[in-house]
Amino acid sequence: MNSSVSVTPKERGVQLALIALLLGNFATGLAVLAPAGMITVLAKDLSVSIREAGFLVTAGAIMLCIGSPVMAWVTTRVDRRTLLSAVLLIVAICHGLSALAPNFWTLLAARVAMLAAAAVYTPQAANAVALLVPPERRASAIPFVFLGWSLAVAAGLPGISLGTQYLGWREVHAVCCMVTLAACVLNYAALRPGLLGEPLSLQSWLNVARNPLMMLLLAITTLQTSGQFALLTYIDPLTRMRTGAGAELIALLFSLFGICGFIGNVIAAKLAGKIGLLKTSVIFMCSLLIGIGFWALGSSIMATIFASVAFWGLGFAAFNSMQQARLVAAGPDLSSATVALNTSALYVGQAIGSALGGLLFAHGLYSGIGYLATAFVLTALLLILPTRNRS
Repeated sequence: MNSSVSVTPKERGVQLALIALLLGNFATGLAVLAPAGMITVLAKDLSVSIREAGFLVTAGAIMLCIGSPVMAWVTTRVDRRTLLSAVLLIVAICHGLSALAPNFWTLLAARVAMLAAAAVYTPQAANAVALLVPPERRASAIPFVFLGWSLAVAAGLPGISLGTQYLGWREVHAVCCMVTLAACVLNYAALRPGLLGEPLSLQSWLNVARNPLMMLLLAITTLQTSGQFALLTYIDPLTRMRTGAGAELIALLFSLFGICGFIGNVIAAKLAGKIGLLKTSVIFMCSLLIGIGFWALGSSIMATIFASVAFWGLGFAAFNSMQQARLVAAGPDLSSATVALNTSALYVGQAIGSALGGLLFAHGLYSGIGYLATAFVLTALLLILPTRNRS
């Protein structure tokens, strides 16, 4: 019997909506991650240092970490279809402005505006999932939507890296603009109107602050992201210096990272339903630690670097998907607040990591970046232990 016959129009609508949210996360991931794939060429073209170019990540992350909870509160009564579509439209416009930026400071201003809007998308997409699917499906539906981020790394980062080398960073921003516009149209077409979550009040934030499990999860998110972005932001120039690799090898490295991230997220979505969110989180955090730890050892052998990036990639998106799912499970009625705060914690980590990594890079302490990243991720892993009896 053809299984498609049993799928109702409502279920098909939900499936299309989840795909639209996945594409929206892909577009958001491109917006957030783009500087990591173009930092070397962009710095040279705009006559700024690598550290100054890295400020595109730091400043954007600061805007994201502030904007995510604030905008979640401000837009709590806005229909998700309208909100998410409008956010993607603004991001697309800012990509277009970035492509036309005459200097670094104009580009920075466009990026800050872009990420002020992008701050809204990921947490509200996760909240939309909680509104679209029943509780028993959320553990798999949320990681599915977050596959968009894995695809942004798997296809987006290598594409950005190669596109920047052979076409130019302005042309790459123009392509990102078109991709984001497509995501905007699909979100508006696929999401049903009247999709509203529970209104957020001051009491909602206080309830989160008083919940030990939620606060531990948010701290873990900040620490592991700090470690990853201390290294990820500068992995292009660091790998070039360590191995003499060219644009093609760097793009291949990003591809491996993203493909493993995609695979890890798929495995995590299936594994979570069998062994639970906590055990799945620990498995993929260990994969993160192994990968970053290997990279920190300082080998100039490409095979070792590729192996470390594979382990790192497996945990990159999968672990964050588990964090989102654990926060939703810890308090479904507070999911708008907790997922927004988790997204904010991600961007706090990006700001901290990229800033500290840039500081070490500017002082020539290249090996120290890997050790710093490892220390952050190890601390995050240790913090998971106190959460085991609370979930």
